[in-house]
Amino acid sequence: MTLTEFFKENKKAAIAFSGGVDSAYLLCAALKSGADVRAYYAKSAFQPQFELDDARRLAETLSADMRVLTLDVLADEAVAANPADRCYHCKRRIFSAIAAAAADDGYTLLLDGTNASDDAGDRPGMRALRELSVRSPLRECGLTKPEIRRLSREAGLFTWDKPAYACLATRVPSGERLTLEKLENTERAEDFLFSLGFTDFRVRLSNGAARLQFPENQLPRLLERRAEILRELKKTYSAVMLDLEVRK
Repeated sequence: MTLTEFFKENKKAAIAFSGGVDSAYLLCAALKSGADVRAYYAKSAFQPQFELDDARRLAETLSADMRVLTLDVLADEAVAANPADRCYHCKRRIFSAIAAAAADDGYTLLLDGTNASDDAGDRPGMRALRELSVRSPLRECGLTKPEIRRLSREAGLFTWDKPAYACLATRVPSGERLTLEKLENTERAEDFLFSLGFTDFRVRLSNGAARLQFPENQLPRLLERRAEILRELKKTYSAVMLDLEVRK
């Protein structure tokens, strides 16, 4: 099945839209197929501001209808406690809210951007999507991440080469309670590093210290800016450490 065929069979749907590579292409393909779709972006403390900015920019570029839902995920104790299955509880809360809002708007089918490269048996939160009957057209049509990036580039989407970006909660060790302060500190630190031109990195919390993970090819430039980075991050963290297990 192709995406065009999928949307011929499913002419009206809501799309859980993050502004990332996969959901961006899914929205683009749905609109090109002539389907009646509405994008729903869930804004919470787990998403940095730039993700919402990207989502709005893309929706405007595609002339897509997008609705932003503001959710307090930390109000859910099963999420805030940050257990090993936090992602399940978070996904369940977010997708339930999107499904309810979409149903109120007349959309009973909810889609997400899971692709054929994602391991359905291993990816956190996948169980929640199955329980809520969320469908994943990219996966159903056999589209892999490299193919989606290629198709996105051909479609002129600025997201085609956007690095994967896991939610801010993943920077806090499992079992350590999530707080708004920890998430805001992480976002502020990563925003600073983005402003210096770094990409595809992580600032992880480790007993009050920041543990930086960078791709190997960015390490020389990181060390060149060491003093500046240390000065800025020490405003928030007790220490700043570099993880020698580089991101790949």
